[in-house]
Amino acid sequence: MKRPKLKKASKRMTCHKRYKILKKVREHHRKLRKEAKKRGQKKPRKDPGVPNSAPFKEALLREAELRKQRLEELKQQQKLDRQKEQEKKRKLETNPDVNLSNAEPVTEEFEHYKTKNKTKSSKQNLKKLYCQELKKVIEASDVVLEVLDARDPLGYRCPQVEEAIVQSGQKKLVLVLNKSDLVPKENLESWLNYLKKELPTVVFRASTNLKGKGRVTKVKKSAPFKSKVSFGREGLLKLLGGFQETCGKTIQVGVIGFPNVGKSSIINSLKQEQICNVGVSMGLTRSMQVVPLDKHITIIDSPSFIVSPFNSSTALALRTPASIEAVKPMEAASAILSQADARQVVLKYTVPDYKNSLEFFTMLAKRRGLHQKGGIPNVEGAAKLLWSEWIGASLSYYCHPPTSWTPPPHFNESTVADMKCGFDLEELEKNNAHSIKVLRGPHLASSILFHSSGLTNGVIEGKDIPEELPKQKKRKQEEGKDDDDQEIDDEEADEKGSDMSPVKETWEALPEESIAGEQSARTSVSDKITQEDDAYDFSTDYV
Repeated sequence: MKRPKLKKASKRMTCHKRYKILKKVREHHRKLRKEAKKRGQKKPRKDPGVPNSAPFKEALLREAELRKQRLEELKQQQKLDRQKEQEKKRKLETNPDVNLSNAEPVTEEFEHYKTKNKTKSSKQNLKKLYCQELKKVIEASDVVLEVLDARDPLGYRCPQVEEAIVQSGQKKLVLVLNKSDLVPKENLESWLNYLKKELPTVVFRASTNLKGKGRVTKVKKSAPFKSKVSFGREGLLKLLGGFQETCGKTIQVGVIGFPNVGKSSIINSLKQEQICNVGVSMGLTRSMQVVPLDKHITIIDSPSFIVSPFNSSTALALRTPASIEAVKPMEAASAILSQADARQVVLKYTVPDYKNSLEFFTMLAKRRGLHQKGGIPNVEGAAKLLWSEWIGASLSYYCHPPTSWTPPPHFNESTVADMKCGFDLEELEKNNAHSIKVLRGPHLASSILFHSSGLTNGVIEGKDIPEELPKQKKRKQEEGKDDDDQEIDDEEADEKGSDMSPVKETWEALPEESIAGEQSARTSVSDKITQEDDAYDFSTDYV
């Protein structure tokens, strides 16, 4: 009798198991989608392509194909260049004595030097252009509005520019406290009382609307600006209108100040049109721009002041645009952090107590999820974040005004009286009081106390602009010294090395302490070995 064949085990899965797997897969996909949503990653949309009804469809497709080919060729070329560089490195590693052609490095160095000089000269030219444009604005203006950041009004005043305005003749200087909504009301009132002793001061909050930047778009009367409504506009217009009536002629009003104080935003608020370019980045305005306000008043926008490199590191960090000078975020952020109240900084950024700026940036990077490869906190990214927040128009911090008022050297009682002459100061006080009442400022507890470094020196004349910062010069000199010392040491070592054998060289290069240590270590090891040999008993080990 034949034995029946045994059936093979079925590969079919039970429905229970299959449904269980499908359920797990669905849960996994749901989890991934949730995580992606938290991180802000969106599912890439499929390219719909060119529709059939579109004109010149064939030409567009041909262009796209050509672009694709060019990109592939470029990638191939980059790959070949990388391979060549790797071959060169391998050759150098295998044969260090073989010198490559000296022509290539020389040309590379020359080109690098050339590009460096070009960037330096362009930045120097830009600084000189800023100075020239600023002088033009001061000369053309009858009234000059010096815009100050209400968070640090004294730090945003430039004594050199104020002195130039006083010396230029019958020109009026008015201070405008912009960004007044970022300061506690008590602090704003104390600053207003301090500054109005010297010059007419206007409390202002410019309206900002960065949508459709670059376009000149008229705004409807019902909603002047979509994002924010300006305060202090009516007070400033009445002040300028009253002065124009007393003069009995058309007047020109120049708007000046340090970068990122909101000069262009004030002009846009007064005109209720987005005429001047505004943005988060510093130094957007590079030339004077004439804007007619009405039949009798014309406003002139100007580029920012050039900060003198001999100011404090905090002043340079807060008032130097990156387009003019190379700003190192770590140094700038550390300088700002050193002048801020540590307890309030900890509360604001919700981080633990810190000993130094590096520890703070590390904790901030962890807190904000700024990580590099391998989960290392991005310290430089955190420093850049802090610096951008402090120069921007979102963070609330304040400074205390000086306890006693002392007029600057370029101002005396007669100049103060002349500056106030022609303005309706009673009306201005009423308007300022109304603006402060309407403004919604932050509380003292929620804003950070900042220690001001005082008046910031600026550069007016193009010839006064230094070619290099004093810190950079020191660094270069130190680097040069180090390089010279290194070269001398290398030469001496080469001379000695010709007479010595490699073993002797290594032995002599070692310090005496390390040699003695090695000898003592060897003797101790040999003693241990002899003791172990004496203590070794074969009978006990191999019973």
